[in-house]
Amino acid sequence: MPKLKTHSGAKKRFNLTKTGKVKRAHAFKSHILNKKDTKRKRGLRKGTYADKTNMGAIKLMIPYK
Repeated sequence: MPKLKTHSGAKKRFNLTKTGKVKRAHAFKSHILNKKDTKRKRGLRKGTYADKTNMGAIKLMIPYK
């Protein structure tokens, strides 16, 4: 069977945990930050997990992680 290509954008955005969950960063943290309050920006710093409905598609994009 041929090797699969990893999706370039996905390999930069997602990581897998030991248990198989997909880790991701929050969006909306790159610009137009002056209208967002400090509490909101602080929360966006922390990572989170991808939703289970998207997990299968993401895992197909990063087969060797």
